[in-house]
Amino acid sequence: MRLGQANNAWREHFSASNFLRTFSPEMVGVFDSIKVTTTYPTGATLFVEGQESHGVFVLVSGRAKISMGSASGKVIILRIARPGEIMGLHAAVSHTFFQATAETIEPCQVSFVRRDDFLRFLHGYPQAALEAAKQLSASYQEACLQLRALGLCDSARKRVARFVLDWVETGEQREDGIRATLTLTHEEIGQLIGTSRETITRALGEFKNRRWIAIKGTSLLVKNFAALQKLAGDDMHSSWTSGVPEDSEVAGAYVTTRGSGSIGVKYP
Repeated sequence: MRLGQANNAWREHFSASNFLRTFSPEMVGVFDSIKVTTTYPTGATLFVEGQESHGVFVLVSGRAKISMGSASGKVIILRIARPGEIMGLHAAVSHTFFQATAETIEPCQVSFVRRDDFLRFLHGYPQAALEAAKQLSASYQEACLQLRALGLCDSARKRVARFVLDWVETGEQREDGIRATLTLTHEEIGQLIGTSRETITRALGEFKNRRWIAIKGTSLLVKNFAALQKLAGDDMHSSWTSGVPEDSEVAGAYVTTRGSGSIGVKYP
């Protein structure tokens, strides 16, 4: 989950620490020789919490959810992994079991590198080791942001508004608005922001009644970014709404329902 101004700074930091971004041609060649890249469908499990680590998973394209569960079946989503992130990095470096489960939420390309090969690669190329350290730091920062959001955010409505704004932040700017895709169910959104599926549904329904959003069949039109931003709090800044007056409406981003309780964003 990525919330607020500080989180925008985290996003910039993480983008800059994309593991593959700074590789020299030589490093790219060596890395290509030790990786195995596979395409996974939506819902594929990459690794499971408590499982022994045999290597790392570098997300090339698509997104995956990183979650932890309890014996009673309760699940919390720690974060949504994006392209460039190394999944299972902590377990590989510390030679421990996976602390969480990774599951794709959309079709993904993932490169797997065996632990011994990965550690030799880090040892042989200090720049790669530095990039790996940056990602460990970024993961820690996001964990702190999530704890702040769960523990200090004073209402579920605010958390839902922040989630909607933040997810659209990853979308594509177009003349008619912002395009993004959200493949999480209402239950998964609740697991990510620390509330129930019913609360997510009620909050989205309230936003509809207030005309902040409009639902047409399986699509949800985000009509009033300013109102959602005001609800989210003064520290919630979106690059899409810079300079937009509070009483204006920003239309054009549609969130599409996929199956029971799931939403995604598209344009007509």
